[in-house]
Amino acid sequence: MTKLKNSKILIAYFSRGGEQYSVGNIIEGNTSIIAKIIAGKTGGDLFEIKVTQDNYPKGYTELTKYAQKEKKENARPEIIGRIENFSDYDTIFIGYPNWWSDLPMPVYTFLESYDFSNKNIAPFCTHEGSGIGRTASYIQNVAKGNLLNGFAIYGHTAQNDKAEADKKVMEWLQDIKIR
Repeated sequence: MTKLKNSKILIAYFSRGGEQYSVGNIIEGNTSIIAKIIAGKTGGDLFEIKVTQDNYPKGYTELTKYAQKEKKENARPEIIGRIENFSDYDTIFIGYPNWWSDLPMPVYTFLESYDFSNKNIAPFCTHEGSGIGRTASYIQNVAKGNLLNGFAIYGHTAQNDKAEADKKVMEWLQDIKIR
């Protein structure tokens, strides 16, 4: 499957506010900002991946410890909501912060909840130096769809330079033939 320009698009993302490395305390998470830019440029539907029991600390150091613990335990936190018409979508954008060179565990919960066969999957992440790393291959291993080139952007760019973030998202969308 590669017909992308007229695809029905879903942008599913996990994002966190609170204290973030190099941007301080924020209200809207970095990944949320990028997800909304993508939605604005593609007309796609947004779905925020939220956990039913949000025990994530607001402080940066505490959050990293919590995320590392979840990763070690291979946790699958329960998430809120379900996309009833998932089969209607051709292209699924998956957004997340890069935590410990991996996806946040709620993203795995989301990926394991749907059938991605015959779907185009476009991963995107925010980070502060680790890039997309191997996270796209982790998505491919779980979702088994048609993996498109992933996109990584610094969280501080998403948070503090919306024009640059907008430009970089547009370049990526053109690269993967969405725009």
